[in-house]
Amino acid sequence: MAEDIRLAAVVALAQAMAAATTPRQTWHAAATGARRALGGGFAALSLWERELGRLRVLVNVGDDLAADEEEFPDYEAYPVHQFPEITEFLHERWAGGGGPNAWVETADGPAAGRPGYLHQRVAALRRRGRGCCVVAPVVLHGRAWGELYVARPVGAPVFDRADAEFATVLASVVAAGLAQTERLEEARRLAFTDSLTGLANRRCVDTRLDEAIERHRREDTVVSLVVCDLNGLKKVNDTQGHAVGDRLLERFGTVLSLCGAMLPGALAARLGGDEFCLLAVGPPADDVVRVAEELCRRAAGLELGEGVACGVASTEDAIGPVRSARRLFRLADAAQYRAKAVRADRPVVAGREGPDDPVVRLADAPSERPAGERRRFRGRQDTAADR
Repeated sequence: MAEDIRLAAVVALAQAMAAATTPRQTWHAAATGARRALGGGFAALSLWERELGRLRVLVNVGDDLAADEEEFPDYEAYPVHQFPEITEFLHERWAGGGGPNAWVETADGPAAGRPGYLHQRVAALRRRGRGCCVVAPVVLHGRAWGELYVARPVGAPVFDRADAEFATVLASVVAAGLAQTERLEEARRLAFTDSLTGLANRRCVDTRLDEAIERHRREDTVVSLVVCDLNGLKKVNDTQGHAVGDRLLERFGTVLSLCGAMLPGALAARLGGDEFCLLAVGPPADDVVRVAEELCRRAAGLELGEGVACGVASTEDAIGPVRSARRLFRLADAAQYRAKAVRADRPVVAGREGPDDPVVRLADAPSERPAGERRRFRGRQDTAADR
């Protein structure tokens, strides 16, 4: 009967982790499932950050969280040197041919070991009013990834050897779920990343811009878009080869990323070919324009190429209502087109040339206008709802 219950718990944990679509959901499912399977009052999942020499807590779950325990903590981490058993269990045992077995500790000291041995885990159990814990190393891709930790309150039955063996099984299920999440995250990264520059791609921009405009409509949040066209790329490709042209694109991508970092949370992206953009949600339009000016200045100093044509559109400027992502994109694109046409060495900003602003007129002109009179914009023909 007990074996059937534990098998059902393993299945439930695997199903919960398989249903998770984000890292946080995966961590929470792992800790929650392990806590229920082992009858614990508290559980945590921690990542071993080798380069920093610490265990960083990813998630805490339970009915008895202490005052210093948050569900998804930002800063809860512990130096590995405070936990000498980490080295023993995650290295020496494997080197000797052993497996990553779980172990049990109590508030009175470890269940097995030197009498009177006291370290950080035991001290933490006492400090937080817990009676015992089981710790299971999580192994991913053949390496120690972190640990699964489940505790019971004072007065509850102490974990035994069978519990530790079961925790080892649960840690293996958790590792499989983490591996699946890694694959999903990698697929998302590839789907939303430009392979040459490492910036976001057009698909990512479309998704984020739709979300930003929806937030603007709900909360009147300022949304600004900077669209850039890298001048001289065709000439570089024709005279020096596409490998040199790719280096120019990569260098400008770096400049764009550096400038984007001046705007909190801004998204730097390559739209395709020689076109790039910055999407900023929240910062004032004037701050975005200053960053665009810096971008133009730095682009002009690149060894290759001939600077950049840059257009800016922001919901904070006099561009009329922005009900769709497409309209803001058209405005920024029209500003960039005007900057290119007049060979401007600074950004052109939509809506800043009075009530008859030429950029706004160009962006809102019907698509049926004669070829050559205006730039043909991307995508489908506009409707009134886009404006």
